[in-house]
Formats: sequence, C-alpha cells, structure tokens
Amino acid sequence: MRRIQTALVVLFVLCTPLVLTFAALPALAQDKASAQPLPAVPPPPPEMAPLDASFEPEVTIKKREGDTIEEHRINGKLFKIKVTPAHGVPYYLIDRNGDGNFTQTTMGSADVSVPQWVIGTF
Repeated sequence: MRRIQTALVVLFVLCTPLVLTFAALPALAQDKASAQPLPAVPPPPPEMAPLDASFEPEVTIKKREGDTIEEHRINGKLFKIKVTPAHGVPYYLIDRNGDGNFTQTTMGSADVSVPQWVIGTF
C-alpha cells in the first residue's frame, strides 16, 4: 500500500508541470498582433452650438367660421398654411418654390410631401 501511495505522489509530481504546460499552450500560441493593447477611447464630440431662433417657424393660429387656420412663417415669410375645417379632413397649402403660389395637399394623398429645408439664401 505504501508503494502505491509513493508511486502516485511521484506520478503527480512528474505530471503536474506537463499538464500546466499543455494548459498554457493556447495562450502562448496567440499572434503578437492580437496581443496589442486596445486603442484609446476617442474624446466625446464637441458641444452643439445653439440653433438660431430665425430658423424656428412662427405659427399663428386663427379661427374663422369654425375653421382653424395655422400660418407657418420663417423670417416673416409665409411658407405653409394648414386649414382644419369644422367638418372634414385637414389640408395644407404649401409654397414649394417660395414664389407665393400655394398648392393644396391633403393628408393621406398619393402625392407625398417630402420635407424641404432652406439651407442658405443669397
């Protein structure tokens, strides 16, 4: 019995370094490129500048004979009118070219109105 215990202890002492070596092989086999440190965290973006108040539309709401009329202006120039009748579907009058000619559009129509913003004027 004593010999078996001694043989097991000797076997354990001899095999432990081999087992540890095999366990460490995957870590040793990594590419040096993958062992590079992570890049630094980029700085946060700069603070946004406050928007110019002239870009915000001014909305004037008027009530006439049961209808509600909303006039939308930018820099004092009328570009859109929303008419909500007392009985019926609201519709919009939009100045698409800025020339004072308004075209009528209705919500849910096939003519889809894509948002259009003025980027700059000369």
